[in-house]
Amino acid sequence: MTPQMTALRWLDPPDGPAIVLLDQTRLPVEESYLTCTDIPQLVDAIGRLVVRGAPMLGVAGAFGVGLAAARGDDVEAAATAIAAARPTAVNLSWGVRRALAAWRAAAGGTGLVPARNEGAKAALAEARAIAEQDAAASAAMALHGLELVPPGARILTHCNTGGLVSAGAGTAFAVILAAYQAGRLERLWVDETRPLLQGARLTAWEARRAGIPHSVLADGAAGSLLAAGEVDLVLTGADRIAADGSVANKVGTYGLAVLARHHNVPFVVVAPVSTVDFATPDGRSITVEYRPASEVANLAGHPVAPAGTEAYNPAFDVTPAELITALVTEEGLIHPVTPGNLRVLDAATCR
Repeated sequence: MTPQMTALRWLDPPDGPAIVLLDQTRLPVEESYLTCTDIPQLVDAIGRLVVRGAPMLGVAGAFGVGLAAARGDDVEAAATAIAAARPTAVNLSWGVRRALAAWRAAAGGTGLVPARNEGAKAALAEARAIAEQDAAASAAMALHGLELVPPGARILTHCNTGGLVSAGAGTAFAVILAAYQAGRLERLWVDETRPLLQGARLTAWEARRAGIPHSVLADGAAGSLLAAGEVDLVLTGADRIAADGSVANKVGTYGLAVLARHHNVPFVVVAPVSTVDFATPDGRSITVEYRPASEVANLAGHPVAPAGTEAYNPAFDVTPAELITALVTEEGLIHPVTPGNLRVLDAATCR
């Protein structure tokens, strides 16, 4: 497993089989770990955002199949449960499918259930391969994305896209880190990212650990920041990219894209090829996850709205391709973001 990946690690017997997750719901106050020894625990952890972020969900999904196989569970049923834990992030089901295919192949094409040890070995090998490929993709995206960062850049980002969501340095945050290390980053602006504050809690935590100069702002302050000319580039990640180039990402991303277009600031999405879902034709076809009203009506465990208040709480929104300046993948830059350009990427990677 890659040394960068601290958000998830696998435990072999005698301590396992188990998946150990850095509990992202407790950051930045407490760095604690949750050990998942069965599939219901893992599904719950994914649903509660203990582990999150598109690439890391792919890794977690694959290791989940390996966990089910190592336990001797009904692997097909476990795979279905894991893939359904969060419907919008396409990498989760993608990672599950890859590990499940490896598990099935361990039966030698007989169509029978593979032997427990052989099936688990195959699924876990595929999970480790996914993690290694993700780390390599992260490094490649950082290099490609760096081409778009001007000297002295002031970058605005949304949600969390660093090592917590990847086996490497992340997606958008990997570009930010590369820019900082190259001496091109003057200031990182971090949207707090309501309602669960992934920007304030997680991105600021990662930026502080890396020594990156940064400031957290309320989501509603992004417009005035852009109007004041204090942003040179907006960088975000993605949870699913449709075949027409529409991007589903943490709610609030679409608003940033609109603001960036109005103020003539480049809006760039950084995501691995595995996040592009050619089976989803357009943004309207993306299933958007809706989460409990309590996440909006409460803040850090304290009520901020009267008891019983209803809330609108989509976890994601969809940004149309025409608002996206460029898409950065491990295969290179896509500009403009069009169905034709995405299809070239599809053919190049034989997906």
